[in-house]
Amino acid sequence: MPKQRLYSSTQIRSLEKRFANVDPPMMERAGRAAANKAASFLADSTEPVLVLAGPGNNGGDGLVLARCLREAGREVCVVCVADPARLPPDAAAAHEAWRRAGGEILAAIPEAKWALVVDAIFGIGVSRAPTGIYADWIAWCANQPAPVLALDVPSGLDADTGRVLGAAVRAQHTLGFIAHKPGLFTLEGPEHAGEISLADLDLPIPQEEDAAVGELLAVESLASVLRPRPRNSHKGSWGEVGILGGSAGMLGAVLLAARAALMLGAGKVFAACLDPHAPGHDLVHPEIMFRPTQELAALASVIAIGPGLGQGEAARALLAAVGDFDGALVCDADALNLLAQDAELAERLARRAGDTVLTPHPAEAGRMLACPTRDVQADRVGACRELARRFGAHVVLKGAGSVIADPDGAWAINPSGNAGLASAGTGDVLTGMVASLLAQGWPADLALRGAVHLHGAAADALVASGEGPIGLTASEIAPMARRLINRWVDAAGH
Repeated sequence: MPKQRLYSSTQIRSLEKRFANVDPPMMERAGRAAANKAASFLADSTEPVLVLAGPGNNGGDGLVLARCLREAGREVCVVCVADPARLPPDAAAAHEAWRRAGGEILAAIPEAKWALVVDAIFGIGVSRAPTGIYADWIAWCANQPAPVLALDVPSGLDADTGRVLGAAVRAQHTLGFIAHKPGLFTLEGPEHAGEISLADLDLPIPQEEDAAVGELLAVESLASVLRPRPRNSHKGSWGEVGILGGSAGMLGAVLLAARAALMLGAGKVFAACLDPHAPGHDLVHPEIMFRPTQELAALASVIAIGPGLGQGEAARALLAAVGDFDGALVCDADALNLLAQDAELAERLARRAGDTVLTPHPAEAGRMLACPTRDVQADRVGACRELARRFGAHVVLKGAGSVIADPDGAWAINPSGNAGLASAGTGDVLTGMVASLLAQGWPADLALRGAVHLHGAAADALVASGEGPIGLTASEIAPMARRLINRWVDAAGH
């Protein structure tokens, strides 16, 4: 299966220009694809379909959809207040074709029971908060019972960032055109887009590798590393993970990360706590070996630092020490806060020879970039890519639609996961999972992608089985992740 690529609105506009003269035209293709998708929602319903057509090409797509549904015998009502003389050429042609087919254009939404509402107001063209009648339409969509199908992007949602610009349509389904847009999959996008599908319009889109084009993660993204273990292997074949953290009262963070590393298949897992009074064993998983903090670098092939670390002088000294570690290093939680506070430490980290992985949430990312959290959230892809560039690291910016970026500029968005992950300790589990895959020899970019996608997929599987999202706990994630990765490996082997 080819990569599912993510294109910015600027890149989509470029593709639209490239294929401006295809036959049949792109608008006809989009409208017909949208009509087919709309028909799949209608089943035996006899109520009419409402199309809200905006002043641009998205409105034109909606007018083609309306015409196609009408030709198929479906009652369709089109509401459009745009001046036909001021529509873009293709949308004006769609407007005229609808009128020639006998379709009526209304200036206001009539009272009726609708089988489906089609949002064809703005698409990717919106760059500011909707106003006037279009804002009224968006508000109306939120208060009517029929399902909403959004064309390309829910109106009012920024296609690049997932920001809601004032107000946005909440759709049950979004049908994208040409290629996926990143804003559908991160920040507020998943909440407003509903189920997402894509009509590529049969356009021969070039697949050249371009770091500016992102990837939507899927199990297929991991095909090159999902391999069964040979029978002739031993614990040394699967690496040694060291988890470093656990200041006073924070032993649980270390245990969550260590247990996750163990369950994801690391050959050996060591834990080292700053708290001198922390227990020297884990009664639940006695396989985890506790060692003094200063011994960890000699024992582990991968070190994860940060879970429960604290921000005191002892924590800073440990982070400075592991900056010279030759193996892969995963930094989370307070390790990231310390880097944000100490430019010398941050510079040393950026110069490391080994792979570095950073796992900030938006507030930590803001501290590291010296900007407000709201600026990070306003452009999650841009912020993550800047962190990767600045620190020479593989970075995941956690949150709804976690963004991943590599030092070379490549980036991806993870669509798995749910609100159940918004609970204490789930980040520690992710840290242990990343470290485990690194220890097993996965390249850093794929280890981070694999852990993030698996982490979210485990939460999705738990919710599907009735365990959450409310009350889902971090401790439940790793056992389900273990089950899933074994299924994925088995499926890849067949």
